[in-house]
Amino acid sequence: MRERLPQQLRPPSDAAVPVSDVRLNLIDGFELRCDGETVRLPLGSQRLVAYLALHSRPLLRIHVAGTLWTDAGESRSCANLRSALWRVRGRSSGIVHVTPSHLGIGREVEVDVREVIALARGLLGDPEDAEATEPHTSQLEGDLLPDWYDDWLMIERERLRQLRVHALEHLAERAVREGRFGHAIDRSLAAIAADPLRESAHRILIRAYLAEGNSSAGLRQYREYCRLVHDELGLGPSPQLSEVVSGLSA
Repeated sequence: MRERLPQQLRPPSDAAVPVSDVRLNLIDGFELRCDGETVRLPLGSQRLVAYLALHSRPLLRIHVAGTLWTDAGESRSCANLRSALWRVRGRSSGIVHVTPSHLGIGREVEVDVREVIALARGLLGDPEDAEATEPHTSQLEGDLLPDWYDDWLMIERERLRQLRVHALEHLAERAVREGRFGHAIDRSLAAIAADPLRESAHRILIRAYLAEGNSSAGLRQYREYCRLVHDELGLGPSPQLSEVVSGLSA
């Protein structure tokens, strides 16, 4: 049977206003804009929209309810889903695509996470396209919904972080080869900000410092990394990193 909303949860007939431009930003926080206007949603509805946006296909309603409201029973979680969905669709009919059994993000919704993933994959996947693309570092910075602690979000956040860091390292390596050391340093530092213990990013940064003739900065960065990795993990630098500074007094 087709699921029916209780009367008090049915949006008025003129509430679901169609829009032509829907933009969803999930990096560094949740922001939903419809036709240039910010849409305010309660947290439950934000979680619903974000979860659907991170999946490329429609999902079963019962799966969405059980994932977003894990501590509630099936009846309560489905009621929570209906309430969250009602509040979303009351603002715009284009945000969520709804069928009796499935939910998905609206087909016309632009999602920043998808754009960053496509950019990073383009840089890493096709050498010719990668050489032609030089994005601004800020396009590859920022974590996915950093203030949210939902279990379903952790893997997606780490997946995005790893893609960003690999793409930033790719750009930094290219900049070192081309002698654009300021760009290399900027991109390396962005990668380190995303993953402070990532040795490969520190190695590129040190190489950039040394290549531009700034030995003191390279040595200082090497010592800082050695201290950090020892304090955090009880480890030392790899032979590959030590070789980079082998000609200096470390």
